[in-house]
Amino acid sequence: MKNLVLLISGRGSNLQSILQAEREQGWGVCVRGVISNRADAAGLDVARAFGVPTQVIAHADFPNREAFDGALGDAIAALEPDVVALCGFMRVLGAAFVDRFAGRLVNIHPSLLPAFTGLRTHARALEEGVKWHGATVHLVSGALDHGPILAQAAVPVLDGDTVETLAARVLLEEHRIYPHAVRALLEGRVQIDGLRTRIRPSSDSSL
Repeated sequence: MKNLVLLISGRGSNLQSILQAEREQGWGVCVRGVISNRADAAGLDVARAFGVPTQVIAHADFPNREAFDGALGDAIAALEPDVVALCGFMRVLGAAFVDRFAGRLVNIHPSLLPAFTGLRTHARALEEGVKWHGATVHLVSGALDHGPILAQAAVPVLDGDTVETLAARVLLEEHRIYPHAVRALLEGRVQIDGLRTRIRPSSDSSL
């Protein structure tokens, strides 16, 4: 049985989409834990509602990024994960941490990467006047919001869109594509060639 660990910082909507999909589809994996860098993250209550163990490792308790990354990495390693999914985890992870979990660390970003890395993605999409925006699931590399892309979903940018309306439409797509990509990674159905990836079909008719 494969092990899954999830990292959060906030409300945990992508966390909920993954846990709900795992429960409904019967992935046959063990969700070993949810770790947050914030004790007040609403996603901790989401995890508890699903019966998933939680931990808080507060970045503010450490003198620097390296110390925090080391403690976080040790806590994750103790759970023996096959996949570590970042679900709105709002900390930049250092190269040593990324290398430690290379090939197992997956993230979702609210833009069509490589466009709009970093923050304020929806506002920047509106400012730039793009006609399409969206979300990207990718394996984490040493460069911010870069790495082999596992899945993307696009939404049109509509006349009259605000940051809030565009973000809400993108979030629906995040909730759709992230569980599929995480499951494919857990099931070993992802083939990687440099930055190019291919996900083999599942025998499960629901995918």
